Amino acid sequence: MSNSVTHKKVKGKSPKNQAGLAPYVFIAPTVLLFLMFTGYPVVYSLFLSFTTNEAGINTFAGFENYIRLFQDSLFYESLLNTFIILIFQVPIMIMFAVVLANVLHSGIHRLKGVLRVAFFTPTVTSLVAAAIIFLLILNQDFGIINYMLSSVGIDRIPWLNDPFWAKVSLIMVTIWRWTGYNMIIILAGLQVIPKDLYEAASIDGASPIRKFFSITLPQLKPVLLFAVVMSTIGTFQLFDEAFNLTGGGPINATTTVTMYLYENGFEYFDFGYASAIAYIVVLIIALLSFIQFKLAGDDD
Repeated sequence: MSNSVTHKKVKGKSPKNQAGLAPYVFIAPTVLLFLMFTGYPVVYSLFLSFTTNEAGINTFAGFENYIRLFQDSLFYESLLNTFIILIFQVPIMIMFAVVLANVLHSGIHRLKGVLRVAFFTPTVTSLVAAAIIFLLILNQDFGIINYMLSSVGIDRIPWLNDPFWAKVSLIMVTIWRWTGYNMIIILAGLQVIPKDLYEAASIDGASPIRKFFSITLPQLKPVLLFAVVMSTIGTFQLFDEAFNLTGGGPINATTTVTMYLYENGFEYFDFGYASAIAYIVVLIIALLSFIQFKLAGDDD
């Protein structure tokens, strides 16, 4: 008499199905972290923008924060300060970045690596340390710039004590910090322009200036658009430079819209109003970015 052994087939997921799930398992931690630290705060801040805090309790207030915002003269002043900085800082910075990128791309070979690092270093420099240095450089009484001006008979300039010159100082520091960053981006764009275009232009007798305006700039159009849009967004997020250098003064002359948001949220603890400011700023940035893409002809 023989015993029959029955083998049961264990059902499970096939290797093919397991391989299909693998990508989702790998991206799950990133997605969870994004939802926790980005997605949730964005949604919750939108909710906060429709609330007011009364005795530590968030109370639904409808559009009260937005109505208050459009009646707030300090908000308009901070927005105007931001636009003034944007109008002067971004074009000058992009122009310097284009010039430096072209010089490094075409003319200098031995020191190219050293100069790239030198120009990019301000971007990664601690802004607190840089602000202390600029406070010394721009000091009205003991600063090196005023010392040089007074040595040639020019009156000392109140760089940080006058509303106009405080804006100029902030623009200069912002240009110093971010020109190298944009230079690297533009330099990367220059390196992918086909050399055949320049060789053909040389055969036709085109001058270097003609090559720059007829070949380089048109080929750099997408890169320049990216740099301008990102610089515009960065200017509307301008906080560290103004906070460390001028503190928003004098007389709110350098209070940017992000600084005003910070003051309401983390000094007055009016998170509902601060959230309303944040969403209005997002809408302004989105509108400006749309206009820039349209003016640049993004359909080309």
